[in-house]
Amino acid sequence: QVQVVESGGGLVQPGGSLRLSCVASGSIFSGTWFRQAPGKQREFVATFSSGGVTNYADSVKGRFTISRDNARNTLYLQMNSLKPDDTATYYCTVPGLQNWGQGTQVTVSS
Repeated sequence: QVQVVESGGGLVQPGGSLRLSCVASGSIFSGTWFRQAPGKQREFVATFSSGGVTNYADSVKGRFTISRDNARNTLYLQMNSLKPDDTATYYCTVPGLQNWGQGTQVTVSS
């Protein structure tokens, strides 16, 4: 059973940057980041396909970058120019994952 552990969140001022990590218990060839803000549904953020194609939600396009490190079984999300609307708990998924991880909290506030 594949498991993931997300990390890298924290408190950052608007305009700041964070890099989130998602370490999987097995090989990662593709993966997706989601986020959930308080009182809102979980939403898609970015995905990395097995062919190396990336796709982003319109709200983060140009600011976030998803990447993968096969050797470390890790999926990353580089987040730049952060806005208060980016405040949420961020979760990753990879093929074979049956249960969501605990997520990592990102708070953007001055």
